[in-house]
Amino acid sequence: MDGKILARIGAVGFVTLAITATAIELSRKDEPPLYRSVAATTETTTDPLKAELRRCQQLGEAGTRDPACLQAWSDNRNRFLKPSQPLQIQPAPQAPGPQGTPQNTPAAREPAVNKPGPAINSHSNEAR
Repeated sequence: MDGKILARIGAVGFVTLAITATAIELSRKDEPPLYRSVAATTETTTDPLKAELRRCQQLGEAGTRDPACLQAWSDNRNRFLKPSQPLQIQPAPQAPGPQGTPQNTPAAREPAVNKPGPAINSHSNEAR
């Protein structure tokens, strides 16, 4: 076989395949989509904060200067980031001091200035 004849047979086969695929695609019926797009859904918002946040979103950059939007964003942050109950911090247990008393007691924190110490004779060391 000649190369030209082989190329013509390949071209005719390709055109036949393309025409068949086009005929099959045109004969199909439109099927409803398996999912709904987000824009097509209509939801009724009963939450006034959500409605205000949507309004601020539509304002775009102008929402950063709108006091109502600033308040709505603050409320939204507080809803998720603010703890529902105040944190209760419990003091750490105290380690006992050298005599078995806790180190954080008022007696342990007082300076040892008033405690009597050994008497030192200042004249005894001068002569030696």
